[in-house]
This record gives sequence, structure tokens and C-alpha cells, in this order.
Amino acid sequence: MSETKVTSPAIVRFAPSPTGRIHIGNARTALFNQLFAWQFDGRFVLRFDDTDVERSREEFAASIVTDLAWLGIKPDVVVRQSQRVALYEAAAARLRAAGRLYPCYETPDELDRRRKRQQARGLPPVYDRAALHLTDADRAALEAEGRRPHWRFRLDPGDVTWEDLVRGHCHADAGSLSDPVLVREDDSFLYTLPSVVDDLDLGITHVIRGEDHVTNTAVQLQIFAALGDGRPAPRFAHHNLLTTASGEGLSKRSGALSLTSLREHGIEALAVAALAVLTGTSAAVHPVASLAELVALFDLGHVSRTSAKFDEAELEVLSARTLHILPLAAIEERLAALGITRAAAIDLDAFWLAVRGNLAQLADARLWWQVVTGPITPLVEDADLLAAASAALPQGPLDGTSWKTWTDSLKAATGRKGKALYHPLRLALTGHESGPDLAALLPLIGPQKAALRLAGKTG
Repeated sequence: MSETKVTSPAIVRFAPSPTGRIHIGNARTALFNQLFAWQFDGRFVLRFDDTDVERSREEFAASIVTDLAWLGIKPDVVVRQSQRVALYEAAAARLRAAGRLYPCYETPDELDRRRKRQQARGLPPVYDRAALHLTDADRAALEAEGRRPHWRFRLDPGDVTWEDLVRGHCHADAGSLSDPVLVREDDSFLYTLPSVVDDLDLGITHVIRGEDHVTNTAVQLQIFAALGDGRPAPRFAHHNLLTTASGEGLSKRSGALSLTSLREHGIEALAVAALAVLTGTSAAVHPVASLAELVALFDLGHVSRTSAKFDEAELEVLSARTLHILPLAAIEERLAALGITRAAAIDLDAFWLAVRGNLAQLADARLWWQVVTGPITPLVEDADLLAAASAALPQGPLDGTSWKTWTDSLKAATGRKGKALYHPLRLALTGHESGPDLAALLPLIGPQKAALRLAGKTG
């Protein structure tokens, strides 16, 4: 692990490709960036890496914006690589002029056969730079055959080092790497060059991303040096990836645990955030009532280098536990969307405190709203007890002491106690076998509806 030292406002970016719906693993990276930006008074850039024209879809870009907003992430800047191609073309031209970007004409089959020959000889399967030895006449002949060049970035030999904010001191031998292809035969750009150009242009100070990108870093640092005109490269932080309990990776293409799906299934956004951020760190996963709590807990230096596994079932439990601690202010708008409002002359604060501990999902609150506002059809299990209860029911406004006063008097009058006393009352008053504490529900139901239900009438 490495200490996080930031001396200036942090500018970070989350750069999804709009080729599918983002999942909880993507949420981990997005939240890491957003929390970091908040910690260091910075900015969060949403950059759509949409240069893959065939697979990128506007519907996926829109769903990513929606999913991030659901998590509480509101980008300060939104850009699309598809609208910035002129920048990449200019950068490629500079690299060509500097002799760092050179044309290659091998087909994929030819490259594959070459790699297999190298492996058979016990050599690393890196590109042998054969294209650097082509003459102008050789290139003209190849193009006369109908071949079009792809363009590789010529790496400088030597050890590339950086201090990773998660992994500590890192290095890679550039001599063991193939010169990367930056521009395809059709003149479209691969991920690497646009990413570096955008990071420089947007002033990105920190690149926080999954550890699957570690191998790209040495290459990108050399491109930063070639294009940066003395500007420093961003600092890098490569976090562990979120996987299922079985170690299975997550994929946008499969739709596994997509944020859209989790939202549609009633999972709380704060539960997703807590699990995505805290799993695989030194902090225990626990419910939080706001993203501000996660800001206080978040530290890149506390992210483990071991795998970040979670159990999908844990998310449902965490979601329910999150609801159980949320204050009404955090949930009132969503309750209103369910038809639960102060307009019903019910003490909404008291209602929320009464029912939140029994909710698995927020939508379950509608059931208990119906119970307290009526009408419901009571269930009669013990008519004699209900008759006695009706006769003893306190008149006038009910409060938090009414339930105990009432049931104590019934115990004395009927000799019933425990389940024999409480179960028939619950069935009559709520129509359900179990639920929130009746001491809290009774004042919300009120004496008139309670009297009707104890009499076996709809109320």
C-alpha cells in the first residue's frame, strides 16, 4: 500500500465505453474517483471512450449518466472522444514527425504466426520491429498490393517506474513490451492514444482505475513524455477489481449486476456504494446513511492488493440495513413517489421511524402505509379477546404509551399474555402475521380505525 499525498486540487476522470450497462465493479472505479475528487476539492470528469463506433450506443451512454446520478455522482465535465478526433489526429501527426509512430503492414495472421515461431524458440512474443527496416519502395509495394498500414508507437528501451497510490513502487521493462498499435488500418484510434491526449488536454492529475490497466501504464507514461511538452503525467492508482464470491469477474456485456438491474430490483444506491467502495479495503463493509460518510472512510492507501470478493446475497442484506438507518429527510421524496406524503394527515416522521426497521425494500413501505391509513380487512383469530380489547381501547388521541397501558389492562382482565395476547391483536389491527412494533403503529392507526378492526370490520 502507498500513502496518498495530494498537493493540489485533484482532477480525475471516469472513462467508460458506452458498449453496455455499467455494473457494480464499474461503480467501484467511478466512486473511487468521485470520493477522491471530493476529498481534495477537485473535479470529476466523465469521459465517454466511444471511439469504437460499431459497438458504442447512445442508449448505453444515457444509462451510464442515469446510473451515476443514482449513485450520487454528478460530473463536473462530460466529454466524448468521438467529438475530439481532431486532437488525436494532431497528436498522431506529431508522433509521426518525431519518428515515434511508424507504419506496419503485417496482417493479423502474419503476426500470429510470427508470435508462435518466437514462442517455439523460447523467445518473448513481442513485435520484432520488422517494419522499421522497410524502405520507401517496400512500403509502396505493399500498398500497391492493397495493404494499408497500422501505426505502432516506438517505445524507448529501459525501466519505466512510477509510484502507484495503491500498489506502491511499480516498474516495467519497456524492452519486454511490444510497440503498441495506436492507429488501426482504417485510421481509427485504439484506446491508448486518445486516453493520453485527453488526460493532458483536460488536466487530469490522477488516474484511478482497475488493476487490469497496470500493464498499460508504462506505455502511456512514454506517450505522456512524448506529447506532454514538459507537463507532468498524472499520478496513477490501480485498485483491486470487484468479483463475485466465486472469483468470477464482472462484464458489461453479460449484464451481471448492472446498476440498472440493481436499481430495478429495489437495491439501495447507498448499499451499492458502500459495498463497492469498502469491499477489499481495511474497512469493514457496513451501511452508510450518506456518501459523506464514505468520503471520510475512503483512503487509497487502505485498498488491499488482494482480490475484492463479495457475496451477491450480502448486497440485499446491506440494502435492507441501509434503509433501517436512513433519516426521513434522505427518503421523503422517494416516499412521495410511492404515494406516502404528509397530505394524509399522518405523522410522516413517526411513520418512517415505526416501519423502516421492517423494510427489505423501500417499496414495502406502501404495505404499512395502507395499514395505518386504511382501509384494511382485519383477521379475527380470537373474537372474545378482541371484544375485551375493544371495550378497553383508550379513547382520544393515542401516543407511545397507549399500547403498554392498553395491553397491561387486557392481561389483567383476560389472563392472556405473550402470543395468545399479542398475535390476535396484530392480526386484527394490521391484517398481517408480523411487522413493525405495534406500540409505534397504534397511534398512527388511531382509535377510530382500531375500534372498527377490533370489531372485525373493514377500517
